[in-house]
Amino acid sequence: MSDGTTAHKVVIIGGGFGGLVAAQALNKTPTEVTLIDRRNFHLFQPLLYQVATGALSPANIASPLRSILKRQKNTHVLLGEVTGFDVPAKAVLLKDGTRVPFDTLIVATGSTHHYFGKTDWAERAPGLKTIEDATEVRRRVLSAFERAERATDPKERARQLTFVVVGGGPTGVEMAGAISELAKHTLRADFRSVDPATSRIVLIEGQPKVLGAFHERLSAKALKALQGMGIEVMLDAHVNAIEPHYVLVQPDDKAAAPVRIDTETVVWAAGVKASPLGQVLADAIGGVTVGRGGHVPVNPDCTVGNRPDIFVIGDMASLPGANGKPLPGVAPVATQQGEYVAGVIVRRLKGETPKGPFRYFDKGTMATIGRGQAVAESMGFRFSGLLAWLAWLFIHIMYLARFENRMLVLFQWFWNYVTRNRTARLITGERPTGTRGA
Repeated sequence: MSDGTTAHKVVIIGGGFGGLVAAQALNKTPTEVTLIDRRNFHLFQPLLYQVATGALSPANIASPLRSILKRQKNTHVLLGEVTGFDVPAKAVLLKDGTRVPFDTLIVATGSTHHYFGKTDWAERAPGLKTIEDATEVRRRVLSAFERAERATDPKERARQLTFVVVGGGPTGVEMAGAISELAKHTLRADFRSVDPATSRIVLIEGQPKVLGAFHERLSAKALKALQGMGIEVMLDAHVNAIEPHYVLVQPDDKAAAPVRIDTETVVWAAGVKASPLGQVLADAIGGVTVGRGGHVPVNPDCTVGNRPDIFVIGDMASLPGANGKPLPGVAPVATQQGEYVAGVIVRRLKGETPKGPFRYFDKGTMATIGRGQAVAESMGFRFSGLLAWLAWLFIHIMYLARFENRMLVLFQWFWNYVTRNRTARLITGERPTGTRGA
């Protein structure tokens, strides 16, 4: 600081919703903020499924962290991977051996896919958590149509044109709807030997309804909309096996025989678990036991254990809400916790009375199903159809980190809506063999 005093060092791990908002909220405060992330960009994960189906390009939903924070003179951005914590010495340990000291630590490294012990399924059924996940799913989906175009055996062609989405939450519903639109509209006139509109899209959900967190009426509307798009929805059913050429599904009705679905393209949207860094932090603090999904139990003020100087927020944290159930791992929770923790830090530095416990203000939830179709509930109101879809579009645009991203996405969505075209249908991720042009 200019007066020669030492600024309070705040280290934030993770440039997602919670970490980024916390850093922004500490702008122009008597703190020295260091934001550490393995990636150099902030990613808007809720729109990854649109990258996976060619509606948007990765750059539309990601912004460089340095660019977002370039005007914050008290903030430094470090590209690095955190591997451990020296809690007694108050330092974060990076993979390259660097030690980053802190006075206050905020850990917000989010979550990853949860295959419930079936680790071999990860290769056969990628999820949607990173840009690489999205482009890999896009490659698999688009490549399936290309293989179907070349197939001469009707059974092989049908297998290539079958797509399975596991998980009936918002991500699964949105992904299934996007694949249906891609197959039945965008690609319909692109092929000569095969009709993409004949594709079979299967959505598998282990609960008795899709969008289980929504009101039953909205869940029923979502199911009806999915079925109206030609999507097969299997409820009360669990995946038993994911093999290279088929998926085996067991209905919860034990009298029913397992169902085999021949496919090569499976997308996983059935569960997430907290970042492994949560366990590392719990071990470093001592006396903290993480939950089954790796979530770190936090105090009402988002601190961990007996450490008032260490906060965990976002998907990593386990904190009961007003209903006694853990708060959901969604962006609004993370952003509100980021703002709250920044406020706690500033109050402490001013010597003011600490803020009360964190309270999540639930503004509502929504999920899009397809073109002009969505469901939403907010402040006691429940609505669906075009109005919900427009609300979904507006809110997601506002959450994008940078103004130019908002304008690009808005234009892209308008163009997609008018033409049903998805311009980012690029098959990438495999190194070509042979000479150029071969």
